[in-house]
Amino acid sequence: MSAKVLKKLQSVLGDAILETSSFRGDEEVRVALKDWVRVAQVLRDDPELAMNHWVDLTAVDWPEREMEGQPRFDVLFSVRSYEKKHRIRVKALVKDGEDVPTLTTVWAGANWAEREVFDMFGIRFAGHRDLRRILMYDEFVGYPLRKDYPIDRVQPLVEYRDADDTLKLPPFGIEEGQPFARVDWEERLAGRDEQVSPSIAVQTGQRRALSDSEIAEAQFAKKPEESAAE
Repeated sequence: MSAKVLKKLQSVLGDAILETSSFRGDEEVRVALKDWVRVAQVLRDDPELAMNHWVDLTAVDWPEREMEGQPRFDVLFSVRSYEKKHRIRVKALVKDGEDVPTLTTVWAGANWAEREVFDMFGIRFAGHRDLRRILMYDEFVGYPLRKDYPIDRVQPLVEYRDADDTLKLPPFGIEEGQPFARVDWEERLAGRDEQVSPSIAVQTGQRRALSDSEIAEAQFAKKPEESAAE
């Protein structure tokens, strides 16, 4: 059914649809940034499309394209229709340093997704009212999902901020809630039947977590099979 969306967009928007593709039921259109919001509005407002379900927005980094004079990033959003049961993915090519018009004026759900793309890729969204980091802390240097981000980069260590007006709990232990760069994991794990990742620990039958919290310390005293069973 999503193929009908492609035909409808082409009939309504004409040359604004630069490219289309269809692969295993996933339909995609490519548009220019100048038509980014316009396409979104048509998808939402046209009664034959009725795209009232915001799904997600993300980006893909292609640094090698810059060597060919092409925009470095793909920015994509996905939406679907509850009523019509069809979906579509819309893509635009974005140069490094080029702003993307915000979609928060069309779908409010784009708010956090655009903040995440800004945080991870450094792509800015023009018109977004609160464009700030959402996963990384303010002092974090760089954008971790860019393919040229150094895997061994150590980030600035900052003191935890006092926040008396929040209901969130403080970190449970010395390492919990802190960047991995603060911890020498090889030393911590040497000779111990534990994993850094709680989920991997559960899958392999090891202790659930490595932490200095009271829960983990109590669990450390149990037998491995008892911890894995929890």
